[in-house]
Amino acid sequence: MKTIENNTITKENIGQTLELYGWVQKKRDLGGVIFIDLRDRSGIIQLTIRPENKAYEIASRLKNEYVIKVIGTVQKREKVNPNIKTGEIEIDIQELEIINTSIETPFEIKDDTNALEDTRLKYRYLDLRRQSLKDKIITRAKITRCIRNFLDTEGFIDIETPVLCRSTPEGARDYLVPSRINKGNFYALPQSPQILKQLLMVSGFEKYYQIAKCFRDEDLRADRQPEFTQVDVELSFVDEFDVMNVIEKLIAKVFKEMKQVEIKLPLKRMKYNDAIKNYGSDKPDLRYEMPIQEITSIFNNTSIEFLKKVIEEKGIINALVLKNKADKYSRKEIDKLTDFVKTYKATGLAYIKVEDTLSGSIVKNLNEEEISTLKSQLNLEKNDIVFIISGVYNIVKTSLGALRCKLAKDNQMINNKEYQMLFITDFPVFEYSEQENRYVACHHPFTAPKDEDIDKLLTDKANCYAKAYDIVINGYEAGGGSIRIHNQDTQKIMFEALDFTDEEAKEKFGFLMEAFKYGTPPHGGFALGLDRLTMLLTETDNIRDVIAFPKTASASCLLTEAPNVVSEKQLEELGLQLKEEKKNEN
Repeated sequence: MKTIENNTITKENIGQTLELYGWVQKKRDLGGVIFIDLRDRSGIIQLTIRPENKAYEIASRLKNEYVIKVIGTVQKREKVNPNIKTGEIEIDIQELEIINTSIETPFEIKDDTNALEDTRLKYRYLDLRRQSLKDKIITRAKITRCIRNFLDTEGFIDIETPVLCRSTPEGARDYLVPSRINKGNFYALPQSPQILKQLLMVSGFEKYYQIAKCFRDEDLRADRQPEFTQVDVELSFVDEFDVMNVIEKLIAKVFKEMKQVEIKLPLKRMKYNDAIKNYGSDKPDLRYEMPIQEITSIFNNTSIEFLKKVIEEKGIINALVLKNKADKYSRKEIDKLTDFVKTYKATGLAYIKVEDTLSGSIVKNLNEEEISTLKSQLNLEKNDIVFIISGVYNIVKTSLGALRCKLAKDNQMINNKEYQMLFITDFPVFEYSEQENRYVACHHPFTAPKDEDIDKLLTDKANCYAKAYDIVINGYEAGGGSIRIHNQDTQKIMFEALDFTDEEAKEKFGFLMEAFKYGTPPHGGFALGLDRLTMLLTETDNIRDVIAFPKTASASCLLTEAPNVVSEKQLEELGLQLKEEKKNEN
């Protein structure tokens, strides 16, 4: 049994004889002395051995990643290494044992490796030996412990819910698991414990939490995985402000403990519509200024044909002002930005540069009043550049929101050591799905509408708002939640608004509706993304860095080669037969 970790050894241990285990990070043979960097999970410590030592021959045979046992005496280093925690001391080897050898690794085990990510994922067990990655996984464990301690102290009960659940396809696609015993039937892996934690409220537990594994079969990106972990919380006899109060206290505790950062409470609240209006996003990054500005009225009498048409068609004209950067944007650079916003369905990107005179794509067609009003309203100064997008509301806001983020990143306006947090509240109850040609739930069918909007659920879906809230940290949605519908009649109206027939509602959620008959308390909750929170706290922009064995962007595991083909026998046992894809004869 290992008795001491490398990074716990200090000057206080000088003169002591210790037993150490670990991997050879590096060996340096300087003729008279061999220096060995020994690595364990905590860090690196230097070992020394001289020719007169009986173990010198063993030391000369060491190679990188050999596993060794060392008994030696702690002594002061002649030359201090300020880059490692143990840089003031070293171990003078008395005994050395090679426990296991290693073949040459496919990439060097060091923090600044240039190995491709696919290679590192294939050999993830080697990648995890890198201290920077190991530290992120250890930090994740500390975050989890901090969260558990907080919730336990607040009176929450840790309750596990099943992983094999019923499929309720509303939202993201389920991962399905066929049943061998009940052939033709399927379990679904939980997208969240949503219904089950609501049933726990019906059961009278009042305060529940779980560090829950969840699964969603959806397209991936840098901050998303097919299986993820969330801190799942549910409370009874609360309103949305009660839930937000608990969550922000939890976040403040985590940041205090993990980063020594004091978070000022209460966090800022911003309504969804205001976030979209001012930042073009429901997860605005507030570490930098540059709000979207409304300038439609300036062009009410414009002679610019495309702007005149936008106004006639009840569209909008909005602007972003990038301060003191006009000289950095050539026509070529602006063309690149134009192509960028077109990926968000914008029809184009107009611009105005403030130099000795105004210049830009629409300047020659502006009248004096328009120029004067633009300068005044946008507070324009020399070397500012204005970007303008016009058209349909949602497209304009989304395009400018994305452009805002890009401009901030390109111009290094973001302080990565700063944390800006807020709650986005008052989300729409519904959003229109072009694919399904109907209104669907913006969050899920159990989200409670604002009291004043209950009567509009069937008649004015576009203007119904929910008791829902997301927490946003530095432009990332770190979690979200809502107050739930606990009234049977309201829940029935919600199902009707979502175009569920009575039969469909009963088929999908009949067991929940049955439970609601037996005295359901008002309740609400929250789900905090543990992976994403850890990503933010460890200052990485790739969620795979904080998951021990992550999937690729194609939802595959390069290490284990999952998903994989199964045998015909396994399929037969499940009563399944694979359908051959038709080959394209062209």
